[in-house]
Amino acid sequence: MATKRHKPEEIVSKLRQVEVLVGQGMPRIDAIRQVRITEQTYYRWRKQYGGMGIDQLKELKRLQKENERLRKAVSDLTLDKLILSEAAKGKLLSPARRRACINHIRQHLGVSERRTCHVLGQHRSTQRKRPAGRADEERLVADMIALAREYGRYGYRRIAALLRDAGWHVNDKRIERLWRREGLKVPMKQPKRGRLWLNDGSCVRLRPEYPNHVWSYDFVHCRTNDGKAFRTLNILDEHTRECLAIRVKRKLNSTDVIDALTDLFILRGVPAYIRSDNGPEFIAQAVRDWINAVDAKTAYIEPGSPWENGYCESFNARFRDELLNGEIFYSLKEAQILVEQWRKHYNTKRPDSALGYRPPAPETIIPMDQQPSMH
Repeated sequence: MATKRHKPEEIVSKLRQVEVLVGQGMPRIDAIRQVRITEQTYYRWRKQYGGMGIDQLKELKRLQKENERLRKAVSDLTLDKLILSEAAKGKLLSPARRRACINHIRQHLGVSERRTCHVLGQHRSTQRKRPAGRADEERLVADMIALAREYGRYGYRRIAALLRDAGWHVNDKRIERLWRREGLKVPMKQPKRGRLWLNDGSCVRLRPEYPNHVWSYDFVHCRTNDGKAFRTLNILDEHTRECLAIRVKRKLNSTDVIDALTDLFILRGVPAYIRSDNGPEFIAQAVRDWINAVDAKTAYIEPGSPWENGYCESFNARFRDELLNGEIFYSLKEAQILVEQWRKHYNTKRPDSALGYRPPAPETIIPMDQQPSMH
């Protein structure tokens, strides 16, 4: 037969009955038997509840509940702190990262999904949902990786522009998500540079306003695989960002500058201004006289102020980063061929961020019915 479990109120009531019977002259052992408990139980109850009234018992129960509540709160805070310390370092911005982190915490700490989601701010339905992805995502990722391998120094924005040119209907955000998911590296941002300012606050810079308004040109140095140096003369239309020509030779002087500009003047006309460095090849008297003879004006930058020739400097940086630093040239002829191929790609296919991710001079496809007759 199961022993009855007395409530605290019943225990206090029986203890008071024993005290009343003892006060009336009844022996204590007889009083204990009359309330139907054993002597051992009586002394155990009296040690725990002796001298306590009903009101005091209620206060004790209230304090016990409060103590239990505080103990549970401290335990919960400790558990929350342990969950946060076990979480991945940094901000968990995406649901996928939160999902992986919650699974990791549940596996290592044995905490419930409900508690972990509450601490890390993840809805339980989001935690249980498995993103299926789009049907074309596998092919899109394959094309994106192929372009990233071909153009290793392009970021996701240029890759997205190339994908749209190839027929994909995607925006930059989707490509950025897939780019980061696949672990592709985003190139570092270009650091900001200072400007040269006059006392009146105006910037010393001639800004291009239309095609053939301002041309700029500069030299870039490189070496073939045998250690011999060669130079490239890069000529750029600052308004359209188009690379008009790249002359590649072992040595380039003022005569080569005049020869390259002459070819372009015949094909494209004479620009209003020609901007260049103040090196000896550019400020040679023969070059200055020849430019003045064709009714063009020179615009030499200040010494030690390369940002005044910013368009050409930016082009030179892309030229070196995307081609020269990644190619081994075994001969000068190979360098001339590869440089010309890259120049055509730069003008016709490479997305330019300054032009809304459009190439400077995209190729025009003429419909068959508009092509000239061969007869």
